[in-house]
Amino acid sequence: MENLNTALLLMAVGMVTVFCILLIVIYLGKGLILLVNKYAPEEVVPDKKGAQGPAAIPGNILAAISAAVTVVTQGKGKVAKVEKIK
Repeated sequence: MENLNTALLLMAVGMVTVFCILLIVIYLGKGLILLVNKYAPEEVVPDKKGAQGPAAIPGNILAAISAAVTVVTQGKGKVAKVEKIK
């Protein structure tokens, strides 16, 4: 019976130790992230395509998209806006 008590105590101490070490790793990681973001922020590169505006979508493609939406939604759907994704 004494061996079982010793084993359970050893298991409990080991689990608590691992839990504490994991908490330390988590908080040190969060602190490092905050420190890096504060003193070395990411450089912002201006987007060259933003000044030109969105490219126009040809009328035949827009008509095909509208027709597909109408067929799929059985006339209940409506295309409000079409944008090209980068």
